[in-house]
Amino acid sequence: QAQLVESWGGLVQPGGSPRLSCAASGISFSFYAIAWYRQVPGKQRELSATITSGGSTDYADFVKVRFTISRDNTKNAVYLQMDDLKPEDTAVYYCNAKHPTWGLDYWGQGAQVTVSS
Repeated sequence: QAQLVESWGGLVQPGGSPRLSCAASGISFSFYAIAWYRQVPGKQRELSATITSGGSTDYADFVKVRFTISRDNTKNAVYLQMDDLKPEDTAVYYCNAKHPTWGLDYWGQGAQVTVSS
């Protein structure tokens, strides 16, 4: 059974640099493209960063330069390093795994990140 589990969610001060992790199980992780989305109440989930099976990355303009996505296929894990956090980064962050050929699509349960002094 496929499962994605995000870790670390919590309160951080503006300017902080936490790292989110997402651990995958039950899938052939290295074949999947992985993405981080975020969602605030009342708004649609928005794509923040992606990394392909080959390691190519892409970022939404609102996180470019500040966030870094990476993956470790030996650990079936993906990371989101978030630097210089701002209050507007407060959201629930979701990990998503998508197979590029088969259309399989899995989501984690989400991790709340609150940026506040």
